[in-house]
Amino acid sequence: MGADKKIGLARGLTNYGDSDFSLYLRRSFAKSMGFSSEMLAKPVIGIADTGSGFNNCHRNMPELVEAVKRGVLAAGGLPLAFPTVSLGEVFLSPTSMMFRNLMSMDTEEMLRAQPMDAAVLIGGCDKTVPAQLMGMASADIPAVQLIVGPMMPNMFHGERLGACTDCRRFWGMHRAGKVDQAGIDEIEGNLAATAGTCAVMGTASTMASLAEALGMALPGTAAIPAVHADRLRAAEASGRRAVELAKNPIRPSQIITGKSVENALRVLLAIGGSTNAIVHLTAIAGRVGVNIDLNRLNVLSDTTPVLVDLKPTGQHYMSDLYAAGGLGAVLRELRPLLHLDCMTVSGQTLGERLDAEPGWVDRGVVKPFDAPYQKEGGLVALFGSLAPNGAILKRSAADPGLFEREGRVVVFTSLDDLAARIDTPELDVQPDDFLVLQNAGPKSGYAMPEAGYLPIPQKLARAGVKDMVRISDARMSGTAFGTIVLHVSPEAAVGGPLALVRDGDRIRLSVRERRIDLLVAEDELQRRRAQWKPPVETPSRGYARLYMQSVTQAEHGCDFAFLRRPAAPEKS
Repeated sequence: MGADKKIGLARGLTNYGDSDFSLYLRRSFAKSMGFSSEMLAKPVIGIADTGSGFNNCHRNMPELVEAVKRGVLAAGGLPLAFPTVSLGEVFLSPTSMMFRNLMSMDTEEMLRAQPMDAAVLIGGCDKTVPAQLMGMASADIPAVQLIVGPMMPNMFHGERLGACTDCRRFWGMHRAGKVDQAGIDEIEGNLAATAGTCAVMGTASTMASLAEALGMALPGTAAIPAVHADRLRAAEASGRRAVELAKNPIRPSQIITGKSVENALRVLLAIGGSTNAIVHLTAIAGRVGVNIDLNRLNVLSDTTPVLVDLKPTGQHYMSDLYAAGGLGAVLRELRPLLHLDCMTVSGQTLGERLDAEPGWVDRGVVKPFDAPYQKEGGLVALFGSLAPNGAILKRSAADPGLFEREGRVVVFTSLDDLAARIDTPELDVQPDDFLVLQNAGPKSGYAMPEAGYLPIPQKLARAGVKDMVRISDARMSGTAFGTIVLHVSPEAAVGGPLALVRDGDRIRLSVRERRIDLLVAEDELQRRRAQWKPPVETPSRGYARLYMQSVTQAEHGCDFAFLRRPAAPEKS
């Protein structure tokens, strides 16, 4: 029997020099778990269980695992759950981003090393879904992405609250002196009231939407709230579908293609999605040899309107999007712009999927293509002397009045410097200044945290200033808002132009021209460049050393260079 015909426990036998003995031994130990010979002869469906006491978003993981098992058993497979690294966004230091690639490696190797015919990977919190998509793309075994689902918003003093756009809004009010300590303590207990990921179109919900747009999650499953019974039914359906994939494989490499990645970019722009998604989608695409060109992002952005009225761009929550028709409603509006021949994990092409769906949609949440929420896409890439390799601005959540500006620079050289000085009364800062944070990128020692949402200096916040131009090589939470330039590349920690910015310099921002320029003479920059020194040394051991040696810049997805697949040569 050829290796490609082996199923279930006969796959990938441990090598003792005797394959028959290897299978005999494996089955013997499997039987110690109480399985019958009949069960052990079935196709094996692996279930990546990312539940963790350090990951609140995955609180519903046990229910989801059981529902997937139910679907697998009903379809004639053997479900075997296994743990992987789990990344709880707010529980990791220095940032969860540092460990996304580690989780992707764990996922890839466990998919490849353990005997399974197909898999269901369950994730939700910001970095877990991209890590799983990266891992499954590299392992390239049939797999279904299952999302844990967003939280439900919570009623509080007559208004609905949901982490984490509302948490930032109230924290800003607290810093401005409009909410006292007792008030912020009460709000703290009401922002995140159910299982699931952030209730808004943050990074978790964005990546859930992109998993469905890519075709790796079952149709209609991205927006189901974590606590809704439909979420469990989606889990059961995912398990059932995994068994079908084990029998008639469709691999991630057949689904994640240049065309499906472009579809995902269109969706990202139309939903007003997280800036983080550009980094994650670039990393996912890089695992199958597809490059994302930030210039192409701008072309797509100018022709893709924002259709979804959701926080932080709009006013609604993910549960409202689900009730309004889910991602399918968005895809139907975008249909003329999409590659409809892309295969999905359901076995249908995207066009076939949309043909089969009902047409109802709540226009209060999902706007029609010819009467959009905003006429242009949510994200733009900027280039110029400050960011030769690009930077990202979420214009859908920014103040258009700040889009064409030149400002004096106030520089913070690190996150520690920012924390120490941002609220000091003696800080020399005016409302028209540009705040610049250096050394917060991939190789900074902070591992590119969500620190790009620089706080408004307290003395300005208390004077009523609500937004300023803020620039850094860091990331920003998808739940955040403001006129914030992120992912400046090359980053300061490798000597990029951002490292050369000094207090009092001037920077020009033009969203219209897609430019961000440092207005300093070249001879002065050369003098500063000669004096520059790297801010941190490479760690001596462990994963931190591997990370610092291998992580790429933002325009390459901050993946490890050795994990990216070379792009296929273009056909002439």
